[in-house]
Amino acid sequence: MPRTAKNKRTEVAVTIDISVEAGDWPSEEALGTLAAHAVEAAVAEALGRAAQPVELSLLFTDDAHIRVLNAEWRGKDKPTNVLSFPAFPTKIGAPLPPMLGDIVLAFETVKSEAELEGKPFEHHISHLMVHGLLHLIGHDHETDVEAEVMEALERRALARLAIPDPYA
Repeated sequence: MPRTAKNKRTEVAVTIDISVEAGDWPSEEALGTLAAHAVEAAVAEALGRAAQPVELSLLFTDDAHIRVLNAEWRGKDKPTNVLSFPAFPTKIGAPLPPMLGDIVLAFETVKSEAELEGKPFEHHISHLMVHGLLHLIGHDHETDVEAEVMEALERRALARLAIPDPYA
């Protein structure tokens, strides 16, 4: 069921398409609500300008599927928590394309990380959606400077959702 996150400050409307492929995820309705809030918070922190409406796809799957994707696209034959696949190359500050791309989350990895870190599962899902969206709009964490910028945006977006700093 597509959801729309609309941020009044930046006037960015993001249509979110959610698919649950595998894993014991919360309901699509609950995931849609988490996604709308996470996207709205990330957009509020990362984009300080108006843009045309954009689309985003979220796939909730399992470790087996994300392992295949991680091996194929990143050359890492292991599961990971989240992958982002931009539909078009995007640079920070450039106009957004009409389709941002796909964010894929893996149930077992996300669940075990939340448990190991002692945080609510829904908080970790929200954090990873914010993280994935920032990648889709051009942010990265390959260098220390990039990581500092991206993590600061994540912290501020999550603070809007009353989610504690995941890097503390």
